[in-house]
Amino acid sequence: IRKAADEREYTKYPLASGLPQLKNLILDDLGLPDHDLHITNGGTEALYCLMRHIQPRGSEMITSDPSYFVVHKFAKLGGAKCTDIPIYHGNYRFDVEDIKEAITPDSKSIFLIDPINPLGSTYPKDEKRAICEVAEDHDLWVIDDITYRDFAPEHTLAANLLPEKTITAYSVSKNCGLAGLRVGSLVGPKEFIRDIRGTMVSDLGISVIGQRAAVAALETKPDWLPGLVDTAVKNQGLIKNAVDKVDGAELPVYPSAASMMVIDIAEHNANPQDIQDKLLYENDIFVRAGNYVSTKFGDNFIRVSFSIPTPEVERFVEAFP
Repeated sequence: IRKAADEREYTKYPLASGLPQLKNLILDDLGLPDHDLHITNGGTEALYCLMRHIQPRGSEMITSDPSYFVVHKFAKLGGAKCTDIPIYHGNYRFDVEDIKEAITPDSKSIFLIDPINPLGSTYPKDEKRAICEVAEDHDLWVIDDITYRDFAPEHTLAANLLPEKTITAYSVSKNCGLAGLRVGSLVGPKEFIRDIRGTMVSDLGISVIGQRAAVAALETKPDWLPGLVDTAVKNQGLIKNAVDKVDGAELPVYPSAASMMVIDIAEHNANPQDIQDKLLYENDIFVRAGNYVSTKFGDNFIRVSFSIPTPEVERFVEAFP
């Protein structure tokens, strides 16, 4: 970051599609050398542009509840419909039979978050393969949002199962800790990426400082990722110990395969918004009330993140609930 700033690299427009060095590093990180990608202002912009491209007015996208609802908003802005299959039960992820029942002639895609925001559940390879097979049978796109992939002990890319119909949303916000620099990408078949470039918002490129930071992070990933994952695992344990001491509170998914988890407080008779406000305004600790990521189940839980220094998690443990 300092080198790019000292050399005043920010005075020039970067390549619209992204720095070639960064693009190659992302493809190497994913093991998808035959794909192409476009660098975006975070993974969220990538998903916005994707919605505008593959979800025309009147079309449908198979989605879940809970989910990353910002993407649902993007689809609806263009006149598309989201199905919102409930997944706050059982294995806390899509059941392939529910997906089959949700498909209509207007369906265009399956929005697959893996690992799932906010729950932290992930898909075994056989389940993900089954979903990809359904998508192939019905000529649907699989949108594989893998923002939290590096926290999962085992993870399968949909692009390895259905390469010709999978679009992968990639971000360096959570794994590399660069959320404020807004760097992500849309990865897919070369012809698809070529076509979608016409709908990209940032046609003058994105922050070169952010891209240089992402390059440095990915080049050194083997040096820092194991420590990050170890800290996340330790922090999960601290949170679980605290939750286990509170009557009516539980972790629906443990361990989480993401950098966050859900604490269900439905039996504790507490209001998630009240807990969010109390932790923020009285303890300077930020969690999310469930209604940020769920319309059907938001009153049941709060979402907490744990890919942070352990002392900060210990502050949460002392303050909860």
